Amino acid sequence: MVRIVNFFLVLMLVFMTPIQANSSCSDNDVILQVLGSGGPELGDQRASSSYLIWLNDKATILVDTGAGSSLNFEKSGAKFEDLKAILFSHFHVDHSADFPAFIKGSFFTSRRQELPIYGPDGNHLMPSTSEFVQNLLGKKGAFRYLKDFIEPSSASDYHLKTIDVSLKPHKVEIFQLSEKIKLSAAPVHHGPIAAVAWRINIAGCSITFSGDMSNKYQTLAVLAKNTDILVLHNAIPEALGGVAARLHMPPSVMGEIAKNAQAKRVIISHRMLRTLGKERETKNYMAQSYSGSIIFANDLERFVVK
Repeated sequence: MVRIVNFFLVLMLVFMTPIQANSSCSDNDVILQVLGSGGPELGDQRASSSYLIWLNDKATILVDTGAGSSLNFEKSGAKFEDLKAILFSHFHVDHSADFPAFIKGSFFTSRRQELPIYGPDGNHLMPSTSEFVQNLLGKKGAFRYLKDFIEPSSASDYHLKTIDVSLKPHKVEIFQLSEKIKLSAAPVHHGPIAAVAWRINIAGCSITFSGDMSNKYQTLAVLAKNTDILVLHNAIPEALGGVAARLHMPPSVMGEIAKNAQAKRVIISHRMLRTLGKERETKNYMAQSYSGSIIFANDLERFVVK
């Protein structure tokens, strides 16, 4: 089920019911695991962006599939057949490169149920999620030998179902994945790149992922209101200018977003060479606005949501 909701209506609803969404979040049922805490570089010694949400000791939601994430998925002990969905923030290589590796690897698992793939619609620079999957796995795709996974009439043990999220600013799409899992997606500004932020409400808990973004649309704090964990990407230091500053948010803006969202905890990821070693500086800029817990993520770390 899909609903498109006016963003300011969502703002009203969030402020009217700030506690109910998180009131039943209990220890140990929901865990966030960072599969990739790095960016697109070849020198940060980290896998690229990827996150795994566990529910009752089962891998449930995979968010982004950056390079190295499939290996860390294996190291985590997760089972592909347990996944309820894969979500993409956008299709830069460092957020999507391992997707075909996951799909090929799934051939050797016991998965039998359909797998939804959610991600942004396309624009003049980037394919939609449906196009991305077709370009990789379709009849004329780069990995066309895997086409049975996207052809409903094929004899594959399971099939992929792609869902494109609208890029219309100040709109949020809501997907009720199951009784316990609701997905909310809102477009974010990542320069000219088609991109969305995700909020996952799961078993009374909530985790929000910024993906890569500037704060030009000023919508993330609304999407993340009262979230238990807010994952923010620290791609640039405070003083960096140029193109990178038009694509990403500096630490001071990260702090403002966390404060306005009233996030319980912030996890800092997408840690690039230009921000590694500047954790104290980053935290100080964020602390000018946000007084909550700030944690810098590393690959394979797990965070209990509570």
